[in-house]
Amino acid sequence: QVQLVESGGGLVQAGGSLRLSCAASGRTFANYGMGWFRQAPGKEREFVSAITWSGLSTYYADSVKGRFTISRDNAKNTVYLQMNRLNPEDTAVYYCAADRDRFRAVVTTTHEYRYWGQGTQVTVSS
Repeated sequence: QVQLVESGGGLVQAGGSLRLSCAASGRTFANYGMGWFRQAPGKEREFVSAITWSGLSTYYADSVKGRFTISRDNAKNTVYLQMNRLNPEDTAVYYCAADRDRFRAVVTTTHEYRYWGQGTQVTVSS
C-alpha cells in the first residue's frame, strides 16, 4: 500500500515562502513521477506542478511558474514544493500525488495519479 504524507503547510503573509514536503512509502519511489495539486474552497482540484521519475523534467501551472519549484530526493523518497512570493490566491489545501504508471513523462491531470496524500493547508494572508 502506497502512502503519501505531506507536511510544511501553514499561515504565511503575502510575499512569504513555504516549503512543502511529501514523504512516500510502499513502492519504489524512484520509478514514479510525482505531482502537486491544490484545492481552494468551492473550487475544483487544480494542477500545480509535476516532476518525472528521474527528476530531469518538471512542469508548472502558469499561475505558479517562476515562483514555485518542485524537486525530489529519491534517496529520501521525498518530493518537495518550494513556494516563494506567495499571494492570497495561493491559499488552498495542497496535495501530493503519485503517478499510476512507471517511467512516464510529466502528467498533469488528476486521473493520471493513483495515490494521494491527505493534504496540507496553506493560507496566505494579505
